[in-house]
Amino acid sequence: MSSALRGLTTIFGRAHGIPETPRPGTVTMRARKVSVDRGAGRRVLDHIDLDVVAGQILALVGPNGAGKSTLLAALAGELEPATGTVELDGRALAHRSAVDMARRRAVLPQNHTVGFPFTAREVVAMGRAPWARTPRQDRDEAAIAAAMTATDVTHLAARPFPALSGGERARVALARVLAQDTPTLLLDEPTAALDLGHQEQVLHLARDRATAGAAVVVVLHDLGVAAAYADRVAVVHHGRLAADGPPRATLTTDLLTHVYAHPVEVLDHPVTGAQLVLPVRR
Repeated sequence: MSSALRGLTTIFGRAHGIPETPRPGTVTMRARKVSVDRGAGRRVLDHIDLDVVAGQILALVGPNGAGKSTLLAALAGELEPATGTVELDGRALAHRSAVDMARRRAVLPQNHTVGFPFTAREVVAMGRAPWARTPRQDRDEAAIAAAMTATDVTHLAARPFPALSGGERARVALARVLAQDTPTLLLDEPTAALDLGHQEQVLHLARDRATAGAAVVVVLHDLGVAAAYADRVAVVHHGRLAADGPPRATLTTDLLTHVYAHPVEVLDHPVTGAQLVLPVRR
């Protein structure tokens, strides 16, 4: 492609609000001093600073009620912070429209519900809605097919979404997020309802997206999975960040034992050398 044509393509994309693909290492989302209150002024997040980086998987881990899903919802723009700001591609979420945000980040919630009996394929196709009336609309069919193949749900295409099992709904919901094809993915417990094989498939997909340049944030409960797949791990404890860094720096025996209020052992696999995180069982 000539430089002139590239320039026209970029201008055309900007005219339609199409975000450019970030370079690896670019901060796509930034939280600064973010606090969130729930009911009667109860603070569930307290002055969180966090960067989301293109080309990386960032795992949010911590005990139940620590604030992981709340933090993800604040990053997604679904909760308004009591203090602080969240930026997406260098601009505060408060200054972006819903469509603009949907072209820049895709969100997988914990609960996968649809109010009407749409088919699985129709649910996946919802991920393409932000690209209507833009040049990327031409990619709809290919994006839907690729996402359904990647999540192993092509055979479910004609089935009503409410009639699917919990694991099948989770995979269809993930396919919708993949079909949306955004530079940043926010995934809340994407492996929760899945069997072992599909859990690994989902994390491989997250790794593939990060390798291709996407920024991926994923809430996980399995610390071993976080150690295996994440480039960075943010440990959330009582609404604050207890640690943020590479798995070997953050998933330590002392920190995890303190955060989870249970003895934890961190060791290397005797054959592969992979980091293992195990509860101490009495």
